[in-house]
Amino acid sequence: MARFDEIGPLYDTTRRADPFLAGRLIEHLEVLPEQRYLDLGCGSGNYSLEVARRCARIIALDQSPIMISRAKTKSSATADIAWIIADAESLPLENGCVKGVMCFLAHHHFQDLDNAFAEVFRVLQSGGRFVLFNTAPDQLRGFWLAHYFPRVMEQAIEVCALLRTEERLESAGFTITRTDTYDVSPDLQDWFLYCGKHHPARYLEPRVRDGISAFGSSARDAREISRGCAKLADDIATDRFSRVASSYRNDRGDYTFWIANRP
Repeated sequence: MARFDEIGPLYDTTRRADPFLAGRLIEHLEVLPEQRYLDLGCGSGNYSLEVARRCARIIALDQSPIMISRAKTKSSATADIAWIIADAESLPLENGCVKGVMCFLAHHHFQDLDNAFAEVFRVLQSGGRFVLFNTAPDQLRGFWLAHYFPRVMEQAIEVCALLRTEERLESAGFTITRTDTYDVSPDLQDWFLYCGKHHPARYLEPRVRDGISAFGSSARDAREISRGCAKLADDIATDRFSRVASSYRNDRGDYTFWIANRP
């Protein structure tokens, strides 16, 4: 939580709801306007606000007081959103109180994923849907970022490998109905980890890196990031970057939607 309390005030300079991804969330959730939905790990509320604006009633929950405070400043009086500060592992909600749950680039931050998924199962109605958006280890290995920031990417892969998302969903009682991959598009509006896939110079901006949790603040990371940025800048200037990026092309997609139902 400390990391997000630290970056919370500046988070929205580079992070905003991407309209296409918000639409995919709504589609996968099969949103019904009269029903209530939970945004688990909502951060500063960008997707909570976008989904609420389009069609849904939202409970938006995050453990960071600064993130929730920031989200409230953006919330209009007409938005049907309840903002809650709480841990994913102990949801202050009644059994079966929501029709669906969305979790956008958040479940790798939960302290106890088994408990978090059990809590989601508890608060979901029978037949309700749980939609997660994140990346997987085999997808991360296709990010050309590893050429410039190897330790950053090694750590990201280690974290994602521990998630075992599909296994844990099934252990919690969910039925995974399908997965849906996403390839980062050049017009992506939300600048998360692979936002510079087509725009590598973005990573040279500290404000962009500061909005991405994988770019940590340890001295070791700082040294690697400094070296990596210098190498990336040189490769962009000399056109070596295009050859590096080409060597990382893959057909696994960059991110995944997991769509799971509560029987």
